[in-house]
Amino acid sequence: MRWWRWFLKVSLLTHTPDPERAVAAASRQCYSKHSATKAFTEFGPEDIRRQLGIILKNGHLSVLEHASFTFAIEGISRACSHQLVRHRIASYSQQSQRFVRLKEIEFVVPEKIAADPRSNKIFADTLNTCREAYSQLVEAGMPAEDARYVLPNAAPTKIVVTMNARALNNFFELRCCLSAQWEIRQLADEMLSLVKAVAPIIFGNAGPYCITRKTCPEGKYDCPKWVELYKK
Repeated sequence: MRWWRWFLKVSLLTHTPDPERAVAAASRQCYSKHSATKAFTEFGPEDIRRQLGIILKNGHLSVLEHASFTFAIEGISRACSHQLVRHRIASYSQQSQRFVRLKEIEFVVPEKIAADPRSNKIFADTLNTCREAYSQLVEAGMPAEDARYVLPNAAPTKIVVTMNARALNNFFELRCCLSAQWEIRQLADEMLSLVKAVAPIIFGNAGPYCITRKTCPEGKYDCPKWVELYKK
Protein backbone atom coordinates (compact mmCIF):
# COMPACT_ATOMS: atom_id res chain seq x y z
CA MET A 1 0.00 0.00 0.00
CA ARG A 2 1.14 3.52 -0.72
CA TRP A 3 1.77 6.00 2.00
CA TRP A 4 -0.58 8.97 1.93
CA ARG A 5 2.24 11.51 1.58
CA TRP A 6 3.12 9.96 -1.81
CA PHE A 7 -0.51 9.99 -2.83
CA LEU A 8 -1.70 13.56 -2.30
CA LYS A 9 -1.65 15.91 -5.27
CA VAL A 10 -3.02 19.47 -5.16
CA SER A 11 -3.02 21.82 -8.14
CA LEU A 12 -4.29 25.39 -8.42
CA LEU A 13 -6.30 25.03 -11.63
CA THR A 14 -7.26 28.67 -12.00
CA HIS A 15 -8.02 31.82 -10.03
CA THR A 16 -9.35 35.33 -10.44
CA PRO A 17 -6.93 37.17 -12.75
CA ASP A 18 -4.76 39.53 -10.69
CA PRO A 19 -6.75 38.73 -7.53
CA GLU A 20 -5.12 41.32 -5.28
CA ARG A 21 -5.71 44.12 -7.79
CA ALA A 22 -9.38 43.09 -8.06
CA VAL A 23 -9.84 43.11 -4.29
CA ALA A 24 -7.99 46.42 -3.86
CA ALA A 25 -10.08 48.08 -6.58
CA ALA A 26 -13.34 46.86 -5.05
CA SER A 27 -12.37 48.08 -1.59
CA ARG A 28 -11.19 51.47 -2.92
CA GLN A 29 -14.57 52.10 -4.50
CA CYS A 30 -16.23 51.67 -1.12
CA TYR A 31 -14.47 54.78 0.20
CA SER A 32 -14.06 56.89 -2.91
CA LYS A 33 -16.17 58.71 -5.49
CA HIS A 34 -14.06 57.04 -8.17
CA SER A 35 -15.09 53.77 -9.78
CA ALA A 36 -13.47 50.38 -9.26
CA THR A 37 -12.57 50.46 -12.95
CA LYS A 38 -10.41 53.54 -12.41
CA ALA A 39 -8.67 52.03 -9.39
CA PHE A 40 -8.14 48.69 -11.14
CA THR A 41 -6.54 50.44 -14.11
CA GLU A 42 -4.45 53.03 -12.28
CA PHE A 43 -3.33 51.30 -9.08
CA GLY A 44 0.36 50.49 -8.89
CA PRO A 45 1.91 47.76 -6.70
CA GLU A 46 2.32 50.09 -3.72
CA ASP A 47 -1.29 51.32 -4.04
CA ILE A 48 -2.49 47.71 -3.98
CA ARG A 49 -0.33 46.87 -0.97
CA ARG A 50 -1.52 49.94 0.95
CA GLN A 51 -5.20 49.35 0.14
CA LEU A 52 -5.07 45.69 1.09
CA GLY A 53 -3.24 46.56 4.28
CA ILE A 54 -6.09 48.89 5.27
CA ILE A 55 -8.88 46.37 4.69
CA LEU A 56 -7.05 43.50 6.38
CA LYS A 57 -6.22 45.64 9.42
CA ASN A 58 -9.77 46.99 9.71
CA GLY A 59 -11.47 43.65 9.16
CA HIS A 60 -13.28 44.78 6.01
CA LEU A 61 -13.12 41.23 4.70
CA SER A 62 -16.22 41.06 2.51
CA VAL A 63 -14.20 42.44 -0.42
CA LEU A 64 -12.00 39.32 -0.29
CA GLU A 65 -14.97 37.45 -1.72
CA HIS A 66 -14.26 39.02 -5.13
CA ALA A 67 -11.22 36.75 -5.56
CA SER A 68 -11.76 33.03 -6.03
CA PHE A 69 -9.41 30.06 -6.38
CA THR A 70 -10.06 26.63 -7.92
CA PHE A 71 -8.10 23.55 -6.82
CA ALA A 72 -7.84 20.04 -8.24
CA ILE A 73 -7.26 17.61 -5.37
CA GLU A 74 -6.32 13.96 -5.83
CA GLY A 75 -5.50 11.14 -3.46
CA ILE A 76 -7.32 12.22 -0.34
CA SER A 77 -9.47 9.69 1.50
CA ARG A 78 -13.23 9.76 1.66
CA ALA A 79 -12.77 10.47 5.37
CA CYS A 80 -10.93 13.66 4.44
CA SER A 81 -13.36 14.73 1.71
CA HIS A 82 -16.27 14.40 4.16
CA GLN A 83 -14.54 16.97 6.37
CA LEU A 84 -13.68 19.20 3.41
CA VAL A 85 -17.24 19.53 2.10
CA ARG A 86 -18.44 20.73 5.51
CA HIS A 87 -17.02 24.11 4.50
CA ARG A 88 -20.22 25.44 2.97
CA ILE A 89 -19.08 28.60 1.19
CA ALA A 90 -17.46 26.69 -1.64
CA SER A 91 -18.26 24.74 -4.79
CA TYR A 92 -17.37 21.05 -5.11
CA SER A 93 -17.20 18.53 -7.96
CA GLN A 94 -16.23 15.10 -6.65
CA GLN A 95 -15.39 11.90 -8.49
CA SER A 96 -18.44 9.65 -8.39
CA GLN A 97 -18.21 6.14 -6.98
CA ARG A 98 -21.52 5.42 -8.74
CA PHE A 99 -20.18 5.86 -12.25
CA VAL A 100 -16.41 5.37 -11.89
CA ARG A 101 -15.38 1.76 -11.36
CA LEU A 102 -12.29 1.55 -9.21
CA LYS A 103 -9.80 -1.02 -10.53
CA GLU A 104 -6.49 -0.67 -8.70
CA ILE A 105 -7.58 0.69 -5.33
CA GLU A 106 -4.62 2.02 -3.35
CA PHE A 107 -6.12 3.02 -0.05
CA VAL A 108 -4.96 5.98 2.02
CA VAL A 109 -2.97 4.64 4.98
CA PRO A 110 -2.47 6.80 8.10
CA GLU A 111 1.23 7.08 8.86
CA LYS A 112 0.87 6.03 12.51
CA ILE A 113 -0.83 2.82 11.45
CA ALA A 114 1.73 2.15 8.74
CA ALA A 115 4.55 2.62 11.27
CA ASP A 116 3.22 -0.07 13.63
CA PRO A 117 3.59 -3.59 12.17
CA ARG A 118 0.70 -5.17 14.06
CA SER A 119 -1.70 -2.30 13.37
CA ASN A 120 -0.60 -2.12 9.74
CA LYS A 121 -1.37 -5.82 9.26
CA ILE A 122 -4.85 -5.46 10.75
CA PHE A 123 -5.45 -2.44 8.53
CA ALA A 124 -4.08 -4.09 5.39
CA ASP A 125 -5.98 -7.36 5.89
CA THR A 126 -9.25 -5.50 6.34
CA LEU A 127 -8.73 -3.29 3.30
CA ASN A 128 -7.71 -6.24 1.15
CA THR A 129 -10.99 -7.92 2.08
CA CYS A 130 -12.88 -4.77 1.06
CA ARG A 131 -10.93 -4.53 -2.20
CA GLU A 132 -11.58 -8.15 -3.12
CA ALA A 133 -15.25 -7.93 -2.21
CA TYR A 134 -15.69 -4.85 -4.39
CA SER A 135 -13.96 -6.50 -7.36
CA GLN A 136 -16.01 -9.71 -6.99
CA LEU A 137 -19.28 -7.79 -6.83
CA VAL A 138 -18.44 -5.80 -9.96
CA GLU A 139 -17.35 -8.97 -11.79
CA ALA A 140 -20.64 -10.59 -10.77
CA GLY A 141 -22.45 -7.83 -12.65
CA MET A 142 -23.44 -5.70 -9.69
CA PRO A 143 -23.65 -1.94 -10.45
CA ALA A 144 -20.68 0.05 -9.18
CA GLU A 145 -23.14 2.19 -7.19
CA ASP A 146 -24.07 -0.94 -5.18
CA ALA A 147 -20.62 -2.50 -4.98
CA ARG A 148 -19.22 0.71 -3.51
CA TYR A 149 -21.08 0.03 -0.24
CA VAL A 150 -18.21 -2.23 0.85
CA LEU A 151 -15.58 0.47 0.32
CA PRO A 152 -14.18 2.07 3.52
CA ASN A 153 -13.34 5.68 4.42
CA ALA A 154 -9.77 4.93 3.32
CA ALA A 155 -10.89 4.76 -0.33
CA PRO A 156 -9.24 7.53 -2.36
CA THR A 157 -11.15 10.26 -4.15
CA LYS A 158 -10.62 13.23 -6.44
CA ILE A 159 -12.39 16.55 -6.03
CA VAL A 160 -12.36 20.04 -7.54
CA VAL A 161 -12.89 22.84 -5.03
CA THR A 162 -13.54 26.54 -5.57
CA MET A 163 -13.43 28.97 -2.64
CA ASN A 164 -13.20 32.72 -2.40
CA ALA A 165 -10.36 34.31 -0.47
CA ARG A 166 -12.46 35.04 2.60
CA ALA A 167 -13.69 31.44 2.84
CA LEU A 168 -10.16 30.19 2.31
CA ASN A 169 -8.82 32.27 5.18
CA ASN A 170 -11.47 30.75 7.45
CA PHE A 171 -10.62 27.28 6.13
CA PHE A 172 -6.94 27.82 6.91
CA GLU A 173 -7.71 29.08 10.42
CA LEU A 174 -9.54 25.86 11.21
CA ARG A 175 -7.65 23.26 9.21
CA CYS A 176 -4.01 24.40 9.44
CA CYS A 177 -4.33 24.12 13.23
CA LEU A 178 -2.33 21.30 14.81
CA SER A 179 -5.57 20.15 16.45
CA ALA A 180 -7.09 19.45 13.03
CA GLN A 181 -7.04 15.88 11.73
CA TRP A 182 -3.68 15.15 10.08
CA GLU A 183 -4.89 14.52 6.53
CA ILE A 184 -6.99 17.64 6.06
CA ARG A 185 -4.28 19.66 7.82
CA GLN A 186 -1.72 18.56 5.25
CA LEU A 187 -4.22 19.30 2.48
CA ALA A 188 -4.81 22.80 3.90
CA ASP A 189 -1.06 23.43 4.14
CA GLU A 190 -0.65 22.51 0.45
CA MET A 191 -3.52 24.78 -0.59
CA LEU A 192 -2.14 27.67 1.49
CA SER A 193 1.26 27.33 -0.15
CA LEU A 194 -0.33 27.54 -3.61
CA VAL A 195 -2.46 30.64 -2.97
CA LYS A 196 0.38 32.47 -1.20
CA ALA A 197 2.32 32.28 -4.45
CA VAL A 198 -0.37 34.20 -6.39
CA ALA A 199 -1.81 36.42 -3.61
CA PRO A 200 1.00 36.95 -1.09
CA ILE A 201 -0.57 40.00 0.58
CA ILE A 202 -4.05 38.56 1.03
CA PHE A 203 -2.67 35.32 2.46
CA GLY A 204 0.48 36.71 4.02
CA ASN A 205 -0.85 36.22 7.54
CA ALA A 206 -3.06 33.22 6.77
CA GLY A 207 -2.89 30.09 8.87
CA PRO A 208 -4.31 28.79 12.16
CA TYR A 209 -5.94 31.04 14.76
CA CYS A 210 -2.73 31.32 16.74
CA ILE A 211 -1.14 33.07 13.75
CA THR A 212 -4.08 35.15 12.52
CA ARG A 213 -5.59 36.17 15.87
CA LYS A 214 -2.80 35.43 18.32
CA THR A 215 -5.06 33.28 20.46
CA CYS A 216 -6.17 29.65 20.60
CA PRO A 217 -9.96 29.09 20.55
CA GLU A 218 -9.38 25.65 22.09
CA GLY A 219 -7.19 27.00 24.88
CA LYS A 220 -4.31 24.66 24.02
CA TYR A 221 -1.53 26.98 25.01
CA ASP A 222 0.84 24.04 25.46
CA CYS A 223 0.45 23.31 21.72
CA PRO A 224 3.88 23.13 20.00
CA LYS A 225 2.87 25.84 17.53
CA TRP A 226 1.75 28.22 20.29
CA VAL A 227 4.94 27.59 22.26
CA GLU A 228 7.04 28.16 19.15
CA LEU A 229 5.30 31.44 18.28
CA TYR A 230 4.65 33.13 21.61
CA LYS A 231 6.16 31.51 24.69
CA LYS A 232 9.31 33.36 25.72
